[in-house]
Amino acid sequence: MIRRRSLLAAAGGTVLGSALATGTARADATITVNPATKYGTWEGWGTSLAWWANVFGARDDFADLFFTTKPVTYNGTSLPGLGLNIARYNLGASSWNSVGGERMVASANIPAYKQIEGYWQDWNNEDPTSSAWNWSADAKQRAALTKAVARGATTELFANSPMWWMCSNHNPSGASGGGNNLQTWNYRQHASHLAAVALYARNNWGVNFATVDPFNEPSANWWTATGTQEGCHMDASVQAAVLPYMRSELDKRGLTGIRIAASDETNIDTARTTWAAFGSSTKALVSQVNVHGYQGSGGRRDLLYTDVVTTSGKKLWNSETGDKDATGLTMASNLLYDFRWLHPTAWVYWQVMDPTVGWAMVAYDPSTLQPTTVQTKHYVMAQFSRHIRPGMTILDTGVSYAVAAYDASAKRLVIVALNTSTSAQTLTFNLGNFTTVTGGSGGLVPRWNTVTGGGGDLYTARSDRFLSGKTVAVPFAAGAVQTLQVDGVTI
Repeated sequence: MIRRRSLLAAAGGTVLGSALATGTARADATITVNPATKYGTWEGWGTSLAWWANVFGARDDFADLFFTTKPVTYNGTSLPGLGLNIARYNLGASSWNSVGGERMVASANIPAYKQIEGYWQDWNNEDPTSSAWNWSADAKQRAALTKAVARGATTELFANSPMWWMCSNHNPSGASGGGNNLQTWNYRQHASHLAAVALYARNNWGVNFATVDPFNEPSANWWTATGTQEGCHMDASVQAAVLPYMRSELDKRGLTGIRIAASDETNIDTARTTWAAFGSSTKALVSQVNVHGYQGSGGRRDLLYTDVVTTSGKKLWNSETGDKDATGLTMASNLLYDFRWLHPTAWVYWQVMDPTVGWAMVAYDPSTLQPTTVQTKHYVMAQFSRHIRPGMTILDTGVSYAVAAYDASAKRLVIVALNTSTSAQTLTFNLGNFTTVTGGSGGLVPRWNTVTGGGGDLYTARSDRFLSGKTVAVPFAAGAVQTLQVDGVTI
């Protein structure tokens, strides 16, 4: 997203020398995995569907590439499926009908593929079976949603903006000055639209949303009438007014099992401010705190974890993030900061396909809307998403450049590490705190290697490392990301 990109450029890298950046690998180093310190059960990896699914949602090859671990042939090359298991569905805010002589006011700067059609198109009738609702809308994103579910994904429903007619200026890109744009008399209606879609999805699409989030970066001030996408500013007081309606609208439809997530603020520090502004009754409505990762390497991840998980007992997701580095090095670095300090139980990349090459895993041409190149970032994502799987327990490594995940039933330890140095180095992994560590045949430790700088391995499997007692030493090229799989491990 344009505004997010400029923010990331301004913020990225500015806090690498801060207290939270300690543990950066600069020379040969030893990492000791501590199974006594656990950070929850991993729920999975995901992507938001709009906008890429509004273009490619009907394609099975991309559904397989992103939502399975099968190899997928693309332009003659076999790509590793990412195995994502979370799909975030964006309830649209646009429609092009007339209601009482009034129509949507569209920003001159929003491209067509970012205009997502909503379902409740006429405010005169709230009955979802009436002609005021268009259930044939948003066909391609819906196709991607059902394909993801068919491949085992869990789902979240969220809204970038309320329907245009709920907005004060009828513009779903934002208010002219970036202020609150949801009409006070439509607080409940916004929640009703989301709840009605959740019910219809269950009954007609075979989609059972696990969570609903009625906001998207609501405290941001860049949602304006001339914006390039759908968005709506809603300050913390407006959010607190909407959330009780969200719960009641779900409950009255029998959707008591759907949990509420909030508030999808744009970065760590804004999320802390919003959460602190909520009273206890508002916090009680929220089961899961969603935060976006657009602060890059900055932000007090540790304090948000304390606020949300330790103090409030809520789930915490990094529900959206992205960056303009096509190599995947920035993504891996920030993701490992999340594992070290934020401790989310799920992690969601914004757009697996994007017309801006750096942001994409698979890019596409914004003029022709045809897919183009696969970025190294795709292979870096595979290191994490193919090996750290739902149900594994995240363990402490003591550093911000390696994560460890344990599968008790398989007696398998997975470590994903990044060489943050500009020169090659050897990382030694000390597993002495585990009861037994045998590895594979002869102590084999399989590894997968991605060299982010180019000219080397993309996602290459290698079988050339062996345990020495309870340690294993692995050479890393500069900027390389590697996964190690250690079998025969017990705690």
